[in-house]
Amino acid sequence: MQSNPSLTLAKPSLTLERHFKASPAQLYKAWTQPEKMIRWWGVTGSGRTPIAETDLRVGGRFRVQFWSPEGEHHSVSGVYREVVPERKLVFSWAWQSTPERESQVTVALAPDRDGTLLTLKHEQFFNETARDDHRRGWTAALDNLEKALA
Repeated sequence: MQSNPSLTLAKPSLTLERHFKASPAQLYKAWTQPEKMIRWWGVTGSGRTPIAETDLRVGGRFRVQFWSPEGEHHSVSGVYREVVPERKLVFSWAWQSTPERESQVTVALAPDRDGTLLTLKHEQFFNETARDDHRRGWTAALDNLEKALA
């Protein structure tokens, strides 16, 4: 019996929107410049500074490492698939611990009132648990980003 591709269930995804009182240029730099990324990326309270590396071009790679307050090491990396300065980033996303579970992140920046509307879409999760874990992680990261830009 052949499988019917139209009956295949879509992989879980999530979309988060957040208004920032910062310009698209400021947010873009926060997502793409390692010295700014380490101010908001990862878990707070670990006592260790995150490490960020970027090669900001289509086909270029990024990597971010951070530690939990308990000392657990986390490393995520990916490849930039689309780079539109101050407007959009699309990149693959894979944790070092589960590289076979690659997903995709899109960050869209749009001028909005006195700041910027950031729309983060994370697609192609392995399962609902991974999606829910990432929702918590991205929500905390966006909270940290808001504080870093204040």
